Amino acid sequence: MNKKYLPALLFVSVCLIWGTTWLAMEFAVQTIPPIFATGLRFLIASPLLIMLAKLFKQSLFFPKGKRLWMLIVAMFYFAIPFTLMIFGEQYISSGLASIIFANMPIAVMFTSSLFLGLKLRKIQIGGLFIAVLSLILILTKEMSLGGEDYLLGFLALGGAVLMHAIMYVLVEKFCERVPVLTYNALPNLIASLCLLVTSMFIEQPDVSTFSVDSIMAVIYLGIFASVGGIVAYFKLGQVSSPFTASICFLFFPLIALSLSVWFAGNSISTTSVLLLLPLLFGILITKLDASFWTKLFSLGMGERRKQKVS
Repeated sequence: MNKKYLPALLFVSVCLIWGTTWLAMEFAVQTIPPIFATGLRFLIASPLLIMLAKLFKQSLFFPKGKRLWMLIVAMFYFAIPFTLMIFGEQYISSGLASIIFANMPIAVMFTSSLFLGLKLRKIQIGGLFIAVLSLILILTKEMSLGGEDYLLGFLALGGAVLMHAIMYVLVEKFCERVPVLTYNALPNLIASLCLLVTSMFIEQPDVSTFSVDSIMAVIYLGIFASVGGIVAYFKLGQVSSPFTASICFLFFPLIALSLSVWFAGNSISTTSVLLLLPLLFGILITKLDASFWTKLFSLGMGERRKQKVS
């Protein structure tokens, strides 16, 4: 394959995988309890991630002195937030869930400014304000249509986003050199075992009630979302700029929203669809590099000088 097409192929792959993940979770939770479904997802993914770690000669264990972080990552990056995601989809549509999760870059930026001392430019603060305000208006609108159950779904997804953002910042600070497969392989296995045992006591799942669609959805989540999505996203970050990789957060909600309407018969109000535009625009503004605004300002000044000369 021509290497010049690799970034584009990876970008499309990430958007498609992340976009379809939300519909798969919606199907999975129809007949499989959320804790058990998440545990089964990670149980399917972990052997594949372990094999990939061995193949690419990445350690299965975190460096000495940071082994405790394997348990922390397993619980607070994988087990709890992913369970909250699929739990939330019992009450809100997959499309709306993806819109909430698309605000992950905003949450990471905010927590980075709090815990890592990241200084936000004025334009980033403006983008953050636009995105958050748009999201609040969308949630307010949809909650008024859906009632109390919608609120429970929003809180679950919001909790997952916040927990992921905090974990991202903590890992950046304390485990920044841990390879991506090391970060995922054994923590996935630990998370799966913890969730499956917890499910046996709390949910007491009855396998005979699981539908074929739900089982296939969990298998898809384990293989494609938990393995394919991770590998494709981080490979994209290697062969392109971090900004290009982060733009996936603007496109996968559109795919998820379309699939939610076409396959599951879900929809959100026209007002919320229109509010999605400033939300995604706000996220885009926060991710644009400072050099972009410098070049844009320089071009604007150049055009003004030309007009004065003419």
